Amino acid sequence: QVQLVESGGGLVQAGGSLSLSCAASGRTFSIYAVGWFRQAPGKEREFVAAIIRNGGSSNYADSVKGRFTISRDNAKNTVALQMNSLKPEDSAVYYCAGRQGIATMTTLTTQGPYDYWGKGIQVTVSS
Repeated sequence: QVQLVESGGGLVQAGGSLSLSCAASGRTFSIYAVGWFRQAPGKEREFVAAIIRNGGSSNYADSVKGRFTISRDNAKNTVALQMNSLKPEDSAVYYCAGRQGIATMTTLTTQGPYDYWGKGIQVTVSS
């Protein structure tokens, strides 16, 4: 089994920066890709970014392109999400998710292909 734990959330002012981390434990060698999703109160969970373990491929939602950066450290079994120029609409609970088998980058922008999920961490951006 694989366990995922998010860290690094908190409260920041609009225009500020915050970095989230996703730490994986267990059978980490089986992870093919990791994605970040977020969900605000009363809203559906939405895709933020994804990265493939090997190959260096990554993808971002249009709403965060140019502001967020996803990166991985396979030796430490961690994936980070660097968030810059934060806006109030970025406020949400952020989740990291892991996929075991091969999947296309297009399908990794949806929730269905993921096998493991973290419990989520709160990010609040004030005006």
